Amino acid sequence: MNTERAADAMDALGAPVRLEIYRMLVRAGGEGLTIGRIQQRTGIPRSTLSHHLHRLIDSGLVSSEKSGTSLICRADYQAMNQLVGFLSDECCVDEKRESDVA
Repeated sequence: MNTERAADAMDALGAPVRLEIYRMLVRAGGEGLTIGRIQQRTGIPRSTLSHHLHRLIDSGLVSSEKSGTSLICRADYQAMNQLVGFLSDECCVDEKRESDVA
């Protein structure tokens, strides 16, 4: 994952409501949730919910799939792991360098 993609994903999660929706999808597992189910759990109007889901989908953190008359949304666990890895892969690497200089 590059810096631009990570920033976009983090920006998508920057709104409390989108973070709540994303965490709900992460908890739902591979089956995901229908838009109706997400709306039921959050109480967000459908048009507003659609806007938030599109932002999460555009960032690559969520995927959607039509199943009959329903749209199912799922967290993209690979994208989530890439983002977490991007944030943690180089944890403390400069700490050793700083102590070597001192």
